[in-house]
Amino acid sequence: MVSVPSIQDALRALTAQVSLLNQQVGGRLDLRPVDRDCLYLISRHAPMTPSALAKLTGLHPATMTGVLDRLEKGGWIARERDPHDRRAVLIRPLPDRVPEIVSLYAGMTRALDEICAGYSPEERALLLDFIAKVTDAATTAKDSL
Repeated sequence: MVSVPSIQDALRALTAQVSLLNQQVGGRLDLRPVDRDCLYLISRHAPMTPSALAKLTGLHPATMTGVLDRLEKGGWIARERDPHDRRAVLIRPLPDRVPEIVSLYAGMTRALDEICAGYSPEERALLLDFIAKVTDAATTAKDSL
């Protein structure tokens, strides 16, 4: 029988290895960890306002401005006027640099494809449910700090 502490330890090991992978990728792309994480969130939720991104990350608006300045300067994102409210700004990722990121994560993507192929659709659904719940727990823990 698998104990809860062994699952927690496995999750900490996973977190550490993914963090190290992300550090390697960020180093190759000249992206700070917070910039890389914000770029992922922008890619996932775009178009979005800087305020929405700040709320999602828990970052102070001044910190968010610095992150967005670096991402824009690096050619990762664009800031555009909201067509429905010309006073508001929307941020979106620029597709030109996506292949750089995809190529650096290609090994991990292939490995995940192979791992997932070994599970039935029902098992994959259970894994997805578990990961979603762990992600929600991490979000709640972050937001409560």
